[in-house]
Amino acid sequence: MSFSSDIKQELNKNSNLSNKDIVKQELIGYFITKNTNIINGKQIKFSTESDYNINRFSKLLSNLNINHKIDMSGKSFVITLKVKDINFVCIENEQIYLKLEENIQEEKAKSIIRGAFMGSGSINNPEKEYHLEIDLSNKHNLEELYKIIEKLGIHVKTFQTSIYLKDGEEISKFLALIGASRAVLNFEDIRIQKEMRGKVNRLVNCETANLNKTINASIEQIAAIKKLQKMGKFNKLDDNLKDIAILRLENPDMSLIELGKKLKEPVGKSGVNYRLKKIMEIADEK
Repeated sequence: MSFSSDIKQELNKNSNLSNKDIVKQELIGYFITKNTNIINGKQIKFSTESDYNINRFSKLLSNLNINHKIDMSGKSFVITLKVKDINFVCIENEQIYLKLEENIQEEKAKSIIRGAFMGSGSINNPEKEYHLEIDLSNKHNLEELYKIIEKLGIHVKTFQTSIYLKDGEEISKFLALIGASRAVLNFEDIRIQKEMRGKVNRLVNCETANLNKTINASIEQIAAIKKLQKMGKFNKLDDNLKDIAILRLENPDMSLIELGKKLKEPVGKSGVNYRLKKIMEIADEK
């Protein structure tokens, strides 16, 4: 089962439908999505492949005693009802438009948003990427839904007639807003694990980069030392340069700090670096 299906299954189980006005708002959310169409000005059709989605829509309609029928069309469930039985939506030119109350109550706004998500919302598996999207039927409905979501403190983005989120924290807030509390816990658990894996990977990559840097530098240093030996210049080096050169030949993987500690008279990283650079400079002399 997909992450989207899990959320819709959870929301479908929300049986608190005693407030008829709230039920109407959630239905309005369904009606303004791209999955709803008006046929010949007489029928409203809503289609979806999600059984949880269709069950919830049917439950809302039944709660308001609105007659409807459910059919199958290929893999999709289709609910059909009569336009004349819906007197709480704005219909113009065979389009349903969201008309917000001037000071809409928070619970009503949440219900519209929940209905819209149930109607045409989707969310990717957060283990792969963060992406939540709702597809609306027209630009007007996009703008109106955008307003109420932003008003409730969630910052969404839009593209054509779709509202979407790509930020993990904003998606988590959205799921909490529509009442998917179990989904929030699952989402946050995945998000924490994903972020921890990311931190570990960054540390490993950083350590690998540092190790590669050390190895590459060591190869150049050893090449310079061997060049001096071949040219007969090695024994002419100062004792402090000879000592660090011998240590480097014996310990090609060792860091500068570790090399410095192994000297008879230990020195720090900068001291070791200075001596090895001096050896390389002498090796480059003609």
